Amino acid sequence: MSNPDPSIADQQRRYREFLDLMPLTIALAGLPASDIGKYYTEEQMETRIFALRHAYKLARQFAREQISR
Repeated sequence: MSNPDPSIADQQRRYREFLDLMPLTIALAGLPASDIGKYYTEEQMETRIFALRHAYKLARQFAREQISR
């Protein structure tokens, strides 16, 4: 059996890292859940995505700092 493509293995590793960091990311972003039956506007969604991206970068940085100690 041959080894899997390194790029696929790297992509899977990054995906697992993303999922592992998602609870911390959401907590750091501090975004409230939407009310049932209410939807966000496109602008509101973009603002929330911006907050999540920033929180993910911080969560990833924090995890790497803790691992490298």
